[in-house]
Amino acid sequence: MDRPRVSIIIPTMNEEASIGRVLDEVAAAMRGEGPYEVLVVDTESRDRTVEISRAYGARVISEPRRGYGRAYKTGFREAAGDVIVPLDADLTYPASTIPQFVRYIEDEGADFVSGNRLAALAPGVMSGMHRLGNRILTGTFRLLYRFPIQDSQSGMWALRRSAIDRLVLVHDGMAFSEELKLEAVRRGLRFQEVPIEYRPRVGEKKIRSVRDAVENLVWLFRKRFGWVPPASNG
Repeated sequence: MDRPRVSIIIPTMNEEASIGRVLDEVAAAMRGEGPYEVLVVDTESRDRTVEISRAYGARVISEPRRGYGRAYKTGFREAAGDVIVPLDADLTYPASTIPQFVRYIEDEGADFVSGNRLAALAPGVMSGMHRLGNRILTGTFRLLYRFPIQDSQSGMWALRRSAIDRLVLVHDGMAFSEELKLEAVRRGLRFQEVPIEYRPRVGEKKIRSVRDAVENLVWLFRKRFGWVPPASNG
């Protein structure tokens, strides 16, 4: 089998309602795009998530340690592709954008590509409180890091694999998403932000809106002023 160009990492925990549809979208999006791999990083699902993922040909990696960021760090360690792309298992992000993100890196020289959900957000997809929280966090990011990011909390991005070792990634939870972006900015990676579609969630809600928002806000300040523990990329 040819070495994959692209590694698509999907964290999962009890996603049987949506994982099959996500993997169908991946297969359709990557048809004709060359070799790729799908890594499902599973946190002790108690439903048919693992069974369905394997039936679709994904490589399932067991990660009993909880955390959004923890799952991605484990995926980074296992990924073989030159470009790494995440995908949520709840259908909120369209897999059809993956080839576009990869082209920004392979053909246009970007190191990091991030999707902007807020550019054309459909009515009703995100609650008013969730939208306000995103605006506050993104505004704080812009102020602290002097970078004109439009959506600091987006979970759709692509990263040149060779750039990972330049990033100091500490957080194992939801703040990992903003930490990855601010590290890309701080380390001078070529950063591209593009509008993407954002869709209603399918399956069990994992985000704790208020608690996660406060934690993310605190983390922006902690990273900016150096109040963080040692990195745990392993």
